[in-house]
Amino acid sequence: MATKPPQGDPVQDAPKVAGRKRTAAGLPAIGHTLRMAHQQMGVRRTALTLLSVNQKDGFDCPGCAWPEPEHRHRAEFCENGAKAVAEEATLRRVTPEFFAAHPVSGLARRSGYWLGQQGRLTHPMYLPEGADHYEPVSWERAFGIVAEELTALSSPDEAVFYTSGRTSNEAAFLYQLFARKLGTNNLPDCSNMCHESSGSALSETIGVGKGSVLLEDLYRADLIVVAGQNPGTNHPRMLSALEKAKANGARVVSVNPLPEAGLERFKNPQTPKGLTAGTALTDLFLQIRIGGDQALFRLLNKLVLDTPGAVDEEFVREHTHGFEEFAQAARAADWESTLAATGLARGDVERFLRMVLDSERIVVCWAMGLTQHKHSVPMIREIVNFLLLRGNIGRPGAGVCPVRGHSNVQGDRTMGIFERPAPAFLDALEREFGFAPPQEHGYDVVRAIRALRDGEAKVFFAMGGNFVSASPDTEVTEAAMRRARLTVHVSTKLNRSHVVTGARALILPTLGRTERDLQAGGEQFVTVEDSMGMVHASRGRLEPASPHLLSEPAIVCRLARRVLGAEDDVPWEEFEKDYAAVRDRIARVVPGFEDFNARVARPGGFALPHAPRDERRFPTATGKANFTAAPVEYPHLPEGRLLLQTLRSHDQYNTTVYGLDDRYRGIRNGRRVVLVNPDDARELKLADGSYVDLVSEWKDGVERRAPGFRVVHYPTARGCAAAYYPETNVLVPLDATADVSNTPASKSVVVRLEQSATD
Repeated sequence: MATKPPQGDPVQDAPKVAGRKRTAAGLPAIGHTLRMAHQQMGVRRTALTLLSVNQKDGFDCPGCAWPEPEHRHRAEFCENGAKAVAEEATLRRVTPEFFAAHPVSGLARRSGYWLGQQGRLTHPMYLPEGADHYEPVSWERAFGIVAEELTALSSPDEAVFYTSGRTSNEAAFLYQLFARKLGTNNLPDCSNMCHESSGSALSETIGVGKGSVLLEDLYRADLIVVAGQNPGTNHPRMLSALEKAKANGARVVSVNPLPEAGLERFKNPQTPKGLTAGTALTDLFLQIRIGGDQALFRLLNKLVLDTPGAVDEEFVREHTHGFEEFAQAARAADWESTLAATGLARGDVERFLRMVLDSERIVVCWAMGLTQHKHSVPMIREIVNFLLLRGNIGRPGAGVCPVRGHSNVQGDRTMGIFERPAPAFLDALEREFGFAPPQEHGYDVVRAIRALRDGEAKVFFAMGGNFVSASPDTEVTEAAMRRARLTVHVSTKLNRSHVVTGARALILPTLGRTERDLQAGGEQFVTVEDSMGMVHASRGRLEPASPHLLSEPAIVCRLARRVLGAEDDVPWEEFEKDYAAVRDRIARVVPGFEDFNARVARPGGFALPHAPRDERRFPTATGKANFTAAPVEYPHLPEGRLLLQTLRSHDQYNTTVYGLDDRYRGIRNGRRVVLVNPDDARELKLADGSYVDLVSEWKDGVERRAPGFRVVHYPTARGCAAAYYPETNVLVPLDATADVSNTPASKSVVVRLEQSATD
């Protein structure tokens, strides 16, 4: 039997702390999964739903973007994927009566956890100007309100169209088409806040802004480097891939400021061994200081260059550009500055080098721990240098593996959700639809917030996500949103972005991945692209949470017709009726999607082409893979300060908080904790269990404060601290971003810890 949502916000002012875990998954993961699923869905619905997750004839998990293997287990999901499914397939409902009973001003004082636990949205809701309660509204009237505001703008560029990574390929393609027919490239997305640095670095160096490996490459690798990533919480099914790679003889090096249970030992709950001893995954743990990765790989590259026979000279000669300039910069690296930047011991770096030299095939995986720093782009370029030196791109069992965090975030970008579209994409769009798309670049996330703050953008439309909670500089972001004339959110569940509104606001409830999508042309499916460029179908099985829901494609099509008018010649009605018609157009616009409908009908879908991987062809400006030679950077800490990284708990996915525990780190019943190295804590006179305010320091001199965090003595790297987001997003300055990519620098925030007034 599913349980009712909490009536009041749980008290979180006294988190409980125990010792951290050194193994991940196993029986505790099974128990936790079933408990949370039963709370949301009940027993029968849990079984029916979870057995369809990630199956070839089922639906794609709405959580992470990790790919599925060719041969799938009957239970092809992880603990956190099951939580994501349970949250979407919940039997709890947020009805018009809920909004009548709860003013927006009251909801704004609730936690994100409480809001999300209330259940699925059932009706379109409208917040009139000056009102404090959402009220039900018809779909026709809702689209009319959006049309009123959009047509009243002085320019289409006063509208912002944001996209979450959950949006399907079909919906994303239609969404960008509508925005560009309206006349703007203001299409920020969640990539701007996560892997934009990866795309920027990879596009320049290898010509494709995506990873170059498939699952089979991990299984064939001799060495897998996992840097700035916690797969045990953020991509748990990756642990199964690492386990298989280990069984095939691979070794694993983990590079991270915190030890993570998932990379220490994995107890695979689907095998007898996993329920007992499990598998040790990491062969070498390099506990690096935050932001020191570029320095580490620069020194490693110098050491490879200095080793006779270590460089793949034929590959470098035939397939790369810029080697001499790179080699000169690399040879200038020295031990003293590198060890200061990284906090590592010389012996550990030398052991890493020996593992590299003993390996013919190397894969480097990374996530947010590398992408959210000022110097993230040169950091990732240095990893590419490392792989190019020994020919580890375009070789089976080797390559770059940026691990994406949301189930179709990569597909949305492929479909054209990008504020800086390639001219070739716009040309193809023009040929197919007979209009001239706008050429001027639009706003990314950070620039969109500035535009809203400065009154240069007046309408904000979000296709999924929780923009307010995901974005940096919380107070600035919320003030910016409140300046809008209209904020619109296409959503499945309630979140904070619904209660931080413009003068008027709309909540448009949509189908989830788990639900059947029945249109006039029959039952539909959508498609997604995973982190390794595999495209496959997703078919929901459950009845919709409410008869008043529309699918994302239907919402876009009806809105486009209402805004653009009857004279617009795009067949929006046909697209809503039959998504195959959308896929036919995608096939003619987006390279790699030729014969889309036939290919996606095959069980498991198909792999998109990737020139570096498939042909060792590099579509860069030079026609070759580019070595780079950026100066080495790393954060420098003032006396008495710590470098804070924001991260997720184990009961969390992006901004969605499933519960108040972080089982692997030993935290229970609370999220306002800050993890501090015991030696740093002693120097700063911070007792374990004391309470502090986190105060960030940046060059603008503005005080940004997150109050009331419990100090937890924890084995972080020296000089480093960690705390959960979105609670700590308030500390990240809007203008503190990565060079080139403009991604918020959420993983290297200089903070001081002040005794809390409540301690």
